[in-house]
Amino acid sequence: MGSKLGQYEICGDLGTGGMGEVYRARDPRLGREVALKVLPEAFAVDAQRLGRLEREAKVLASLNHPNIGSIYGFEDSSGVHALVMELVEGSTLEERIAQGKIPVDEALPIAKQIAEGLEYAHERGVVHRDLKPANVKITPDGAVKILDFGLARALEGDPAAVDIPTSPTLSRMATQAGMILGTAAYMSPEQAKGKTVDRRTDIWAFGGVLFEMLTGKKAFDGETVTDVLAAVVRGEPDWSLLPSNTPAAIRGLLQRCLKKEVKQRLQASGDARIIIEETIGGGPSLFGAGMEGSAQGAAETTALRRVLPWTTALGFAILAAVLAVAYFRGAPQQTSFHFSTVTNFAGIQAQPALSADGRSVAFVSNRDGQFNIYVGLISGGRLVQVRTIQISKCGRRGRPTEPQSHTGA
Repeated sequence: MGSKLGQYEICGDLGTGGMGEVYRARDPRLGREVALKVLPEAFAVDAQRLGRLEREAKVLASLNHPNIGSIYGFEDSSGVHALVMELVEGSTLEERIAQGKIPVDEALPIAKQIAEGLEYAHERGVVHRDLKPANVKITPDGAVKILDFGLARALEGDPAAVDIPTSPTLSRMATQAGMILGTAAYMSPEQAKGKTVDRRTDIWAFGGVLFEMLTGKKAFDGETVTDVLAAVVRGEPDWSLLPSNTPAAIRGLLQRCLKKEVKQRLQASGDARIIIEETIGGGPSLFGAGMEGSAQGAAETTALRRVLPWTTALGFAILAAVLAVAYFRGAPQQTSFHFSTVTNFAGIQAQPALSADGRSVAFVSNRDGQFNIYVGLISGGRLVQVRTIQISKCGRRGRPTEPQSHTGA
């Protein structure tokens, strides 16, 4: 194009967004290409807003994460103000979704990278406030970059007085109806009501973005801005749109991200990252499964706790049966005893176990204050203590004792 802005040589037009016009430019000093966001003229006559943007840009320049588009500087030339940004090649997530819903195995790695970027920024006190597919780019090699991170705060003005006219995309800078609807669809309920927002607003938007990736449809939509905001505040997503192969943990994650009550919503983007990582890895995501709001996970955990002691006792009994077979192989038959005598033997710690041939029985008892294994022949004989398991104060097991005969009485 031949024009310049300060030291930067304008190479082409990258488009227009809610924050102004974006150009591809070249930095001759460093020999690299950058993206220049030329801010609207309104900033030139609003010294307070311009100063706030400069301060915010300095904070954002401290963010250094592979999933966040970097800010390099702030340019002021002949009354034209521009942010110097990292030039990210590739298509936006909005453009990718326009081609159709994204398969689960492709959507989850994208969502994981978005969650990682959010986690990094939130830990440093920076909130995006305008997360949507149009602000996420996917590079040709599959890397995800979140753009315009944190700039919404500077554009909104007083963060405690956020309302629709001062929203970053719903402001007077945004004149396209589609652009206005685009941001409204990802607003959290507290944001739509003009309340103070924090990192949980980004978590809501993250849920909306992931829902749209999987379904190809917005979680909250309508013909007008009023319709969209009404859906955000009072409506529910159509959960039936989710693909049938959506993992239960991901369904639960979406439901938790899109809770209207901020205190009931997922509280940290790092938790979302963990759930997605576990799901991608194919392992059980106990945390994610619990997000579904059902009692299934809790019931399974309770059942496991109930059966665990019996499973341990059964293990002792099986071990005793194996020892019984080895010890009584060829053992002489002696005075008989009844099976009921064995089951009533004091201090029994597990159900008696029979050997494979059905001739011997074994069980564990702590009748003498120690855990002893006793065995005997079903057809007749004496109970024989074949092993003593001694537990010392330091928790070490003692050596097994020599077999000792006991009556079954």
